[in-house]
Amino acid sequence: MKGTDKMNILDKVKESGLIFDGAMGSMLIAAGLKGGKISELWNLENPQIIEDVHKAYFDAGSHVAVTNSFGASPFKLKKMGIDADPEKINMAAVEIAKRAAGPDQYVAGDMGPLGEMLQPAGLLTEEEAEKHYVEQAGFLAEGIDFFILETFFDLNEILAAIRAIRSISDLPIFATMTFQQKPTGFFTLMGNKPGDSMNKLVEAGASVVGANCSLASDTMVELAKIIRDSVDVPVMIQPNAGAPKKMGDTVIYPETVDYFCNNMMALKEMGVDVVGGCCGTTPDFIRAIADKIAAG
Repeated sequence: MKGTDKMNILDKVKESGLIFDGAMGSMLIAAGLKGGKISELWNLENPQIIEDVHKAYFDAGSHVAVTNSFGASPFKLKKMGIDADPEKINMAAVEIAKRAAGPDQYVAGDMGPLGEMLQPAGLLTEEEAEKHYVEQAGFLAEGIDFFILETFFDLNEILAAIRAIRSISDLPIFATMTFQQKPTGFFTLMGNKPGDSMNKLVEAGASVVGANCSLASDTMVELAKIIRDSVDVPVMIQPNAGAPKKMGDTVIYPETVDYFCNNMMALKEMGVDVVGGCCGTTPDFIRAIADKIAAG
């Protein structure tokens, strides 16, 4: 396939499903990123390392490179005291991912929470949040195949992000939230329920919805069933490789590749269309998933 001839991302999801990449942060920490340093600065300072991570995931069988721009909204960068140009950071994230991608592979423009809660819990209004997301989405939109909004715990904030993207772009939006398991069920930090949240995301304009982060792969299987039963659109699930454990200065994620991969196959069997990994996962995890899916 040539660049413009590759299948539309939503057609790809419907025809054969999609394999996302795994953790970026875990890989960069292994490559020397120090605690307290934001990974997005490496788009400018160490672009080859970012490109190598993308290539490693593609080589493992991922169909998608997620740009290293999760925390690169101008608002969040300013709040963290980062002086570097937000436009350069975001555009570099896209260019690096595009360099790594082959002609039939995809680049997803990544946006995460702003790092400041919305009113009344925090200081930002929904309108202000929307303006901040418009700015970052504008930096990312040129050159990506679709947007990925991930790790949101406030339904109102992710809805603001969807509205922002929709105001400047008609590219597909994949939208995932992060949930915790309580005795009474699954909820976000702000108390949002999965079924209601997923339906609101679809109504707002998301093409693919689901959950990522916070939960181990076995617990995510339980959550995924609720999500899969709640919507008719494609569902995306990216668990952590277990609950993190501190070992000195190091954070360890305990799940083995085989254990994680078996739970990913359980997700596929229940009709989850898009799978990948979050914190603690590596190209080895993605390779195992790709191999099992290919083996049928």
